[in-house]
Amino acid sequence: MAEKYSEDTIRTLDWKEHIRLRPGMYIGKLGDGASQDDGIYVLIKEVIDNAVDEFIMGFGKTIEVTIDDKQVCVRDYGRGIPLGKVIDCVSRINTGAKYDSKVFKKTVGLNGVGTKAVNALSNSFRIESIREGQAKAAEFELGKLMKEYEVRESPDRTGTVVTFTPDDTIFGKFRFIDEYIEQLLWNYVFLNRGLTIVFNGRRLYSKNGLLDLLNRNIDTPVCYPIIHIHEDELEFAFTHSTSQYSEEYYSFVNGQHTTQGGTHQAAFREALNKTIREFYKKDFDANDIKTSIMVAMSIKVQEPVFESQTKTKLGSQHMEPGGLTIRHYIGDILKRRLDNYLHMHPEVAEALLKKILQSEKDRKDMANIKKLARERVKKASLHNKKLRDCRVHYNDNHPQRLDTTLFITEGDSASGSITKARDVNTQAVFSLKGKPLNSYGLTKKIVYENEEFNLLQAALNIEESLENLRYNNVVIATDADVDGMHIRLLLLTFFLQFFPDLVRNGHLYILQTPLFRVRNKKSTHYCYSEQEKGAALKLLGSAAEVTRFKGLGEISPDEFSHFIGKNIRLDPVILRKDLSLTEILRFYMGKNSPERQQFIIENLRHELDAVE
Repeated sequence: MAEKYSEDTIRTLDWKEHIRLRPGMYIGKLGDGASQDDGIYVLIKEVIDNAVDEFIMGFGKTIEVTIDDKQVCVRDYGRGIPLGKVIDCVSRINTGAKYDSKVFKKTVGLNGVGTKAVNALSNSFRIESIREGQAKAAEFELGKLMKEYEVRESPDRTGTVVTFTPDDTIFGKFRFIDEYIEQLLWNYVFLNRGLTIVFNGRRLYSKNGLLDLLNRNIDTPVCYPIIHIHEDELEFAFTHSTSQYSEEYYSFVNGQHTTQGGTHQAAFREALNKTIREFYKKDFDANDIKTSIMVAMSIKVQEPVFESQTKTKLGSQHMEPGGLTIRHYIGDILKRRLDNYLHMHPEVAEALLKKILQSEKDRKDMANIKKLARERVKKASLHNKKLRDCRVHYNDNHPQRLDTTLFITEGDSASGSITKARDVNTQAVFSLKGKPLNSYGLTKKIVYENEEFNLLQAALNIEESLENLRYNNVVIATDADVDGMHIRLLLLTFFLQFFPDLVRNGHLYILQTPLFRVRNKKSTHYCYSEQEKGAALKLLGSAAEVTRFKGLGEISPDEFSHFIGKNIRLDPVILRKDLSLTEILRFYMGKNSPERQQFIIENLRHELDAVE
């Protein structure tokens, strides 16, 4: 029987209730911190955005970010919130100064929600504003005002201090990963020359903006020195890699990392193609221009329109309401400045032309192979036993797009268990038939010639660009034995060799699965380490039954549902900036067996000494 629909069924939620009931509307997916787009990082970003906006307006050159376990503190030296509005600015939706374009012209936080979401989704939240020798503070719990301090005299420097701890009832057993936070902070200083961010005592500063960003992120040889141009509201830097195949973009709008691109990125591509064709007086194929390109670009737009609260894709068509289109603005600057640059640097122009011609030759050489490969994919897609797809995809405009996951498994038994236990809306499974090929040192030709690589590339939809990626999380799910580790290494080599931007953009993970099941008649515990097994035995008693899982195929579908649901444990694959990708692949996957053998012997001896 249907429930009665009447006036009594209508509810009005207050601001914090709505945020807590529908957090995904405000901060995207929740997550435990394993993914760089998890909500706990969005909370940090929302607070820092406000501090950076102060710097952009000319107030405060330093921001201090301190993270102690799960508590975050952000201190800026801007103007400070007007003392009479401190509480309203963090607890009343649609309250803020950024609606006044005279005060904040080209900022990120324009909808008056950011710090309110942080407040509502935090166990504890404290705000303090220091302004003109006076200070005002307030403390909240889960968005509820707990203590309001009277205005007091303060000798401290002007600015705002926000301290919060995310709510573990919403985010679970979350953790902050320093590499993610540091990358976020580096992007802020690259985009705001003159800004210093101190992160847990470490000073981050950039002198050359996007030139520094590209230099920090490039770990392969390049064809020519980075071309770096900055004019008014547009800055860009680019070069071509000698060994990378895909295009790679680091694009920003008003300091926001637009990982999904948008109108500004499309305009840059169009203008670059047109300028290069006109300069060389040849109608190059766009694919030959973009192959191996690495671009960093930043644009400032008044009142930008993003396609979601998390602001990862720009939808604006104009620089400001009623003003010049973004397409024409970028097109004019890039055409004029890049054309001048190439005329003034003939050696760079020659190297760029050589790279484009080489890409053209490679494309034509591979044309027939690609055609055959696509025909194989077409046939396989009619009855593809390798891919058990899901209903929602990352490139859909769907509320669950951030949860989309592809599990890459070894063998039919493992894929069978995951397939039966998965969420068919957001989780897909791709089954390998055995150990994939070691692709180190091979050209991209092998991706099309090798049926398994070709089908995997097609399943992910990343042949042309990462923008078309069908799954936000690509998860390697192999057994925790020697063979499983080897398959994991071969897959990592494949992605790092041909699609490193998939890894750099935080889409690749390793699935953790339990090694042991400890149970008695009343309780069952799944343990991921010897330490967890010991704790479970201590809790259940030494008479408890212990099962050691040797492979994923031994885990029943009913059990698997516990490991790939809300309590899923993922280890992100993170590229450390102090290590060269080229050197890593050469050492671990190259033909240097004696060197690797010596490394294993020395490190194994070190581990045995540590145990003793």
